[in-house]
Amino acid sequence: MQNFTFHNPTRILFGEGQIANIGAHIPAGARILVTYGGGSIKKNGVYEQIVKALEGRTWFEFGGIEVNPHYETLMQATALVKEKNIDFLLAVGGGSVVDGTKLIAAAVYFDGEPWDILAKNAPVTKAMPLACVLTLPATGTESNGNSVITKAATQEKLAFGSPLVYPVFSVLDPATTFSLPAKQIANGAVDAFVHIIEQYLTYPVDAKVQDRAAEGLLMTLVEEGPKALAEPNNYAVRANVMWAATQALNGLIGVGVPQDWATHMIGHEITALHGLDHAQTLAIVLPSLMNVQRKQKSAKIQQLGRRVFGLEGSEGELIDKTIAATAGFFEQMGVPTKLSAYKIPETSINTLVDNLVKHGYTSLGEHKDITPEVARTILQGAF
Repeated sequence: MQNFTFHNPTRILFGEGQIANIGAHIPAGARILVTYGGGSIKKNGVYEQIVKALEGRTWFEFGGIEVNPHYETLMQATALVKEKNIDFLLAVGGGSVVDGTKLIAAAVYFDGEPWDILAKNAPVTKAMPLACVLTLPATGTESNGNSVITKAATQEKLAFGSPLVYPVFSVLDPATTFSLPAKQIANGAVDAFVHIIEQYLTYPVDAKVQDRAAEGLLMTLVEEGPKALAEPNNYAVRANVMWAATQALNGLIGVGVPQDWATHMIGHEITALHGLDHAQTLAIVLPSLMNVQRKQKSAKIQQLGRRVFGLEGSEGELIDKTIAATAGFFEQMGVPTKLSAYKIPETSINTLVDNLVKHGYTSLGEHKDITPEVARTILQGAF
């Protein structure tokens, strides 16, 4: 196991009815901006709970944050924060709303063009405190300091991270997910699954605690994901999926182990160019990446097959079966695993590779051996 330092400052309020308790965790006298997406929170009862919980407080709202949150929209919210002298942000929604609110928190105090935080890795030295009420388990952003933002004007999707944008607290009420469309539940389970894989499917370093924890989360998603689609109002199922998605990327299973993230970097380019959902791109890229990297990842692919999917066989057979089982889980969740299934032409692969080079992603993966040409092979295998 490699050396590590671990600290996660986010307080989790988990369970039904926990939205009512948010006032106790927001400073008295704070001027609050509630951010949200397309307005579903005003249809499913979440907004009403927020209004009641913030009774007597000074607060404002900003809606319309997109899936794959747009930088341009977030700059409008940043201007509102300054205009209204906001000093606390409350994101209500899925990962895109939380990610977007993290950029708002950093942009408010940033001296210069905030896009530089993403495009030039400009350091975040101060950020406004934020919290979230999560309504879609998927990204794990409710308990980490990471954010992914899309600049619509240039079709770029880039990430930044800072310990200063960890949420102060996050409410995880599984009941808020009952009204989600099946597509969003499916995407969430796939997203969380791949987050775990990025930290697990590398090479062994005798990190038995992290491996077993990751495998337990993977098994939970494989078992409970399809149930979440079949039994949309099953609280126990939704609770397990929600908690698994948070633990997938709260940092704990990733300490002391090598990490990959090539699937995400390649997937981001597909979203930026073609507008696919984040999870859809992960489902496309991962099985092909596993196949192209089967030698480098041999030991962990076989371990995944045996421990999570209950498979056996010789090395080559077991690797083939495990890749097929991974793709099969995605397909079972209703998320196709080929570019062609989304009507993306094979000619687009050249542009996707060129964009990886443009953004400096020329040596991806835990061994830094996924060059642009290897990425091309992965995308060709995913067509």
